[in-house]
Amino acid sequence: MTVVARDTGSKPEVVVIGGGLSGLLAANELAGYARSVTVVERDNYPSAAVFRKGVPQARHVHVLLTGGQEALEQLLPGVAGDLLTAGARRLPFPRDVLVCGRNGWEQRFPNDVHSLLCLTRPLLDEVVRTSVLNGRGRAPSRIEVLQGAEVIGLSGSHRLVRGVRVRLRDGGEARDLSADLVVDASGRTSRANLWLQALDCTAPREEVVDSELAYASRVLRLKSAHRVGVSMQPRRDCPRGGTLVPVENDRWLVTLYGFREHQPSAVEADFLPFARSLAHGYIHDLLLDAESVGPVFGFRGTSNRRRHYDKLTPEGFLAIGDAVCTFNPVYGQGMSVAALGVLALRAALQRYGLAPGMALAAQRAIAQAAEPAWLTATGADRPFTAAAASGGAGQRFQDWYVDRLARRSAVDRVVSRTFADVTLLAAPPARLFSPAVALRTLLLPCRPGLADPPTLAEPFGQ
Repeated sequence: MTVVARDTGSKPEVVVIGGGLSGLLAANELAGYARSVTVVERDNYPSAAVFRKGVPQARHVHVLLTGGQEALEQLLPGVAGDLLTAGARRLPFPRDVLVCGRNGWEQRFPNDVHSLLCLTRPLLDEVVRTSVLNGRGRAPSRIEVLQGAEVIGLSGSHRLVRGVRVRLRDGGEARDLSADLVVDASGRTSRANLWLQALDCTAPREEVVDSELAYASRVLRLKSAHRVGVSMQPRRDCPRGGTLVPVENDRWLVTLYGFREHQPSAVEADFLPFARSLAHGYIHDLLLDAESVGPVFGFRGTSNRRRHYDKLTPEGFLAIGDAVCTFNPVYGQGMSVAALGVLALRAALQRYGLAPGMALAAQRAIAQAAEPAWLTATGADRPFTAAAASGGAGQRFQDWYVDRLARRSAVDRVVSRTFADVTLLAAPPARLFSPAVALRTLLLPCRPGLADPPTLAEPFGQ
């Protein structure tokens, strides 16, 4: 692999659309190769870890999976310690996470590899933003954030993007920002596909798997001595679920969700009855003994969607994070995939610098980094979609196999370990089809899981 030295004399300029997690992490990497990086952010950053309008789903459960934690630590060494110091909670998985899956409650098999880092989205954004802009970034002085501004289009041609057109949100004339590279990190509401069409580019092919899931969340304090996270997943006979995780300041965040006609409302009086309607009363019983901290917040628009920029990206343009691939947020994959995508960008920069060809190489690597999350999220959602029975024979077999594997993992430590490796983004999907796992999945019976949550984790060596 050829490694391109930094500051070689060519001084390209970069514009990053969006100053959230993906945008700032990408800006941090790009700053080592560019004369300047301008981040265009629609909001004005808050002065503390508080919610902002530009992150509409921020009030719901957020976790960093194993793969995401490792990627974020590589991008910003020491940031995991900062998050824990600021109040984030790390839950070893599955020791400190009770999972009620499609086959009942799963056994807590010993596993010293995985964990969930649980926190509110404002805390994560604040710590990452401080790390990038106030000293931990590679070249923070080269990063300028244009706050309260929005990009309204791209400039250039179908072969070469040359910059963006920007307008301040409080008024004023639109102006052009020239750039050698434009990075779209504007999230699931990205309009880059339309902007590229305005330059006569072919729109990227889209895949959408929409289970019409909605969820409702609230922050609370538990009065009991409960100390573990809970994930109650939907199943065909009860297409409703819930998640409960600890966050900073001795609080807990609970998210309840359901598909299609089983969607929860954001009405206060409906929250506890919906929790009672889940397949097991565990979360409901905890909520009975809890103090609410603030109102219920709802969210919709949770479809899984990916745009294949990796097939046609013009020179000078790159999409990353949710602008490329969005997942049903209830599976907690988005932030981890964002960090893994920026890690893929780093590898492309190390090989190509900002020379021609880097954007397409990075785009392909970013798509590959999102593949494990796409497989597991769409596999979990597809049975609840309106077109659940459609798709080719290959797709139907894959969905059946992943469903059977998920059921087997509740009672089989070998399958459970591999399934966790992939779903927590620490291993490629191919691991699910290895001979050892495939034989146990296909040939051994799918015995039911436990009827009630296991009170103790199994010890190592058992």
